[in-house]
Amino acid sequence: MKNEQEKNIFTKELKRFAASLAAQISLNDEWAIRGFIDVFSNIHTISSDTKIISKILELHLFPHFLSFAQSIGYDIELATYQNWYPDLTFINQCNPDIKFAVDLKTTYRDEEYPEFCNGFTLGSHGEYFINRTSTKNIQYPYNYYSGHFCLGIIYTRSMIDKFEETRIYTVDEVKNIPAVIRNFTFFAEEKWRIASDKGGSGNAANIGSIQNIDDILSGNGVFVKAGEELFDDYWANFGKMEVPTITGEHKKLSSFLEYLSYRGLPISLNNPKAPKTKGKAHGNK
Repeated sequence: MKNEQEKNIFTKELKRFAASLAAQISLNDEWAIRGFIDVFSNIHTISSDTKIISKILELHLFPHFLSFAQSIGYDIELATYQNWYPDLTFINQCNPDIKFAVDLKTTYRDEEYPEFCNGFTLGSHGEYFINRTSTKNIQYPYNYYSGHFCLGIIYTRSMIDKFEETRIYTVDEVKNIPAVIRNFTFFAEEKWRIASDKGGSGNAANIGSIQNIDDILSGNGVFVKAGEELFDDYWANFGKMEVPTITGEHKKLSSFLEYLSYRGLPISLNNPKAPKTKGKAHGNK
């Protein structure tokens, strides 16, 4: 793979950086951001809406990303448009041909099964993923990147009365404002290592992540035994390739085991430990 040595160095530095972030944005294990202030010095509390939390977390973290990039000899380029991949492009200052894609992802722990999170998407498996020289919805063609990473944040949602989300505080009361999220876990991993073989949420052609938190933190996804090339080929064909069923009919490819069977590859390449599911792990359907 191209720039493998640089990717190994970048991976190590990104993981180290991710491990340091919880202390930068939390106090006593609670999010340091408690609201937003208007010109009249009124503080309005933050909604527990996940989209709002995700955006504010990104803004809170961005100065730290800038400092980190400079410390390792990289510049950061933001995605030109909101729906483009990736969120951040790291460009080597000495050799601009060396680029790394870093997507920021946030998700919350499942309240019933706290060893699981709600999962997240890992980018599209559409045009730019299939055609590695395409510039559609991507900052640089996919093949220009020496590695594709997810820097993720897993948090616990605090149980806050809805009344608190509408209350206005004064600056003197800022420490009395309840934090909407707490108990942060940061991680950095190559996205293929934490991918599942199922699509992500929504109607878009998105790659889904695994959901077991221990597996995410250890990079123990569905494709970890098979490797990145088979991950690429599987997702380039997901929902497109037709595979035979036991009745002799054909269906759209929808699982990695189906893919391995169709390609004549050993089923041992499937990771039997991932993805763990909430129901299976707890004896439920």
